[in-house]
Amino acid sequence: MSEAGATTRPDRRQALLVLADGTTFEGEAVGWWNAENPVPATGEVVFNTTLTGYQEVLTDPSYAGQVICFTYPHIGNYGITPSDNESRRAFCRGLIVREMAPRPSSWRSQQSLGEFLEQERLPGLVGVDTRRLTRHIRDAGSMPGAFGPVSGPGAVDETALKGAALAEPGTDGVDLAGEVTTAEPYLTGTGPLRVVAYDFGIKRTILRHLGHLATVEVVPASTPASDVLARRPDGVFLSNGPGDPAAVGYATDAIRQLLGQVPIFGICLGHQVMAAALGGHTFKLPFGHHGGNHPVRRVATKAVEITSQNHNYAVVEAPIAGVDVTHVNLNDGVIEGLACRDVPAFSVQYHPEAGPGPHDASYLFEEFRALMAKGA
Repeated sequence: MSEAGATTRPDRRQALLVLADGTTFEGEAVGWWNAENPVPATGEVVFNTTLTGYQEVLTDPSYAGQVICFTYPHIGNYGITPSDNESRRAFCRGLIVREMAPRPSSWRSQQSLGEFLEQERLPGLVGVDTRRLTRHIRDAGSMPGAFGPVSGPGAVDETALKGAALAEPGTDGVDLAGEVTTAEPYLTGTGPLRVVAYDFGIKRTILRHLGHLATVEVVPASTPASDVLARRPDGVFLSNGPGDPAAVGYATDAIRQLLGQVPIFGICLGHQVMAAALGGHTFKLPFGHHGGNHPVRRVATKAVEITSQNHNYAVVEAPIAGVDVTHVNLNDGVIEGLACRDVPAFSVQYHPEAGPGPHDASYLFEEFRALMAKGA
């Protein structure tokens, strides 16, 4: 019997999730598992509060190194449509849900969520008391965990799960951007301007927005500033991405050299790295911001934007010379936006492109266009 009192389905196997602090959750194994080499799925366990957009969340490279727990109880209702993927593959370590729809209902659907998990070699856990898990993470913070089937082919025992959870390093100090970035530069978009976009884990929805403004050359995360300037761009974009901003010092160094040379716009990890290049510091939030309903106040107008967010780190609230705070999170006061006074550069912690989420902040792409046009 699972925690919810439901009998395990005959086509599924009993499974356990064990967190690094020893807390255990029961469920059923779904998705891909290697029966020939039974290894627990491990990663930093976080929760996401979006009601829709599970496919975009699972294919967002910003979730590299993490296991995603969806707080919404029914996931997979409308299936999977490949054109909605945000990257070339799913970089997360697995997903945890209360219930997963076996038969999707959407005219656009080309496969079920279960089939997608198999295709992406992504393990999953269903039947979990996700309310209990979410409340535990809120109280104790995001932490490493391990899960896997404890019966049938490829089973692992609870002792092995506990050991794997303790051995999982999480995301602190790990250069995950280097794992998800493109191997080679490529071009996209048809707009009149020229943008070089650093790929720290860039989403396709971002590229669609930028593509309306410019011809975009996407470059690897470790591209030196000199190579970027040699391309003579009208602007430089710093993308979202996974993990600890302190682990991508090479990006901080490059951005420091680009500031003042060309207009810059950063999002999420790009915002954190730009802040570090300007002399700021970052810290890890207790359980991060993962969802599509975070209220953010725009300082200049006092207007409130409902935003899409996905990050575990944030910029320390402390003065940075020549920099103004432009946006603030109304839930916990986290800095959500910065703008330089003396050089053409600004950034936001949240995702104005949404995918999934509200479009309240899409105006920021137009602000980037205006900043580039002014410098042309």
